[in-house]
Formats: sequence, structure tokens, C-alpha cells
Amino acid sequence: MDGTLLNSESKLSDFTKETIKKISEKGHHVIITTGRPYRMAKDFYRELELHTPMINFNGSLTHLPGQAWEHESCLTLDKKYLLDMVKRKEDIQADFIAGEYRKKFYITAPNEEIADPKLFGVENFQPENQFKPERVTKNPNCILLQTRVEDKYALADEMNRFYQHQLAINTWGGPLNILECTPKGVNKAFALEYLLNVMNRDKKDLIAFGDEHNDTEMLAFAGKGICYEKR
Repeated sequence: MDGTLLNSESKLSDFTKETIKKISEKGHHVIITTGRPYRMAKDFYRELELHTPMINFNGSLTHLPGQAWEHESCLTLDKKYLLDMVKRKEDIQADFIAGEYRKKFYITAPNEEIADPKLFGVENFQPENQFKPERVTKNPNCILLQTRVEDKYALADEMNRFYQHQLAINTWGGPLNILECTPKGVNKAFALEYLLNVMNRDKKDLIAFGDEHNDTEMLAFAGKGICYEKR
């Protein structure tokens, strides 16, 4: 979404909304596929008046917003990785580390001077958002962290090696130094392949747009992948 569907102000332009509307009216299925959790994408979904499935957490969650859907897929990663990253937060120079769940999140630094609450789809942090090891009783959909290192791509590669590629660590689009960790083998292409099978469609019918590291597999998988130039 960031850098593709949304403009530099993280908003939908009138041109984009009109274009998506015309595409939908022609019978095409517009699928928002993003690293964002649902709570950070739902307003755009509604603004575009979509009724199609959505993919969140870089592929960990495939669902039909607002509806019970028999084909919903909700994947998680072992909570031990979240607990370990928190222990290693100084090594990875993390401003914050957060465990993301479908309807909640826990963050190590619920401080607006360190983390923008809007990154989590809320106006203000609440006491229940504070990370505490004893609160981590279930496996999260993803782990989000913001780092002070200059090269977020290099850190993602380093962490993938450290955890022996037992989970997928990618970068967010946009200027923020944010990394997202999802279950092993899960990415946008993984979720789109699953969705295509559900919809009985071939990948040659898929046109994908992306501009970030976490779009690589999706752009390669699609019948036509269009990579936006970074500005």
C-alpha cells in the first residue's frame, strides 16, 4: 500500500479511488495485499468500497473483512521468537518490538516519543498494549520492530541467518526503518497463490504492483508484476 496505492501523504487520491472503482466495475478483483494489520488497512478498504478478500501481515492473514469466510487463513509464528527478540533488543538496536495479533498488539515501548501509535492503527497507546512476557500466551501473526541501524535490509538478512531462516523477516515500504517477521515460507505470493486456488483462477490473470523488498516474491509470482520506482 505504502508507495503504491497510497500517495506520499499516506492517503488515497481521488484519481486512485476513481481508477479502482472503474476497474472493479469491469469485473476485476482488487485485492489489497499488505504488510499492515487489518486495523491499519480497513479504512482504505472501505473508502475504496471493496468487497473482495484482503491479505494482511505480508500473507499471514487472508480473510474477507467483516464476514465469516470458510476459506479464511490465519497463520502464526512461534512466540519464542518474540520473546527472544525482546531479550536481544539492544543487539538489533530496536526502538521498539511488538507482537501483532489480529485484534491486539503488545509493544515494548508504548511511548509516543518512540513509536507512533498510528503505526498500530490507534490514536493513543493504552496500558494493555504494554509488552510483558507473561502476556504472551499465544503465537502472534507477526513481529514488528523499528531499528536504529542505517541499513534495514542488511539487518533483515542478518536476522534471517541468526534464526536459521525459520521465519521470514522483511522490510516495510516507506521511509521508516521497520522490519516485519512472519511465519516461515509466508509472504504475499504465498497468500495470493492460496487465494487464486480458492477463486479457481490462474496466476497468469494476476497483475501485481509493488515497490519494496517484501513485494519481491509477489512480483515474480504474478502473471505481470509491475515494480514502482522509488522516489
